[in-house]
Amino acid sequence: MGRIMVFGTFDILHAGHLDFFRQAKKLAKYLIVVVARDKFVKEAKGKSPKHSEKTRTRRVRNSPLVDKAILGSRTHNFYRTIRTHKPSIIALGYDQKPNINKLKRCLRRHRLKSIKIVRLKSYQPGKFKSSKLR
Repeated sequence: MGRIMVFGTFDILHAGHLDFFRQAKKLAKYLIVVVARDKFVKEAKGKSPKHSEKTRTRRVRNSPLVDKAILGSRTHNFYRTIRTHKPSIIALGYDQKPNINKLKRCLRRHRLKSIKIVRLKSYQPGKFKSSKLR
């Protein structure tokens, strides 16, 4: 079953995130969650997260569904993070931007072609979405 890796901000850890972890965990034995650095959250979303990267990582780590929670790369080199932790699957949330085919091409360019990419389903997105809970 291998390892599965997910990426996210996880600013307000809610039922949608827990369902995301649960879906990922069904696909692999070992779940690695990469928590975005404050700096990159601000760049991507135009505002700082409500909680610090350390607080967000600690909260994710405390989830019984998560086997390992780590902070993302300081240089935003997620290929290095992927290479270091060797997932067999990367799971994307329903609302995460990467296009699966484009991501597969990028992974191949970085000699990470054996990694499967999946997009997971939403869980009550009208109710459990961090931007709505903020």
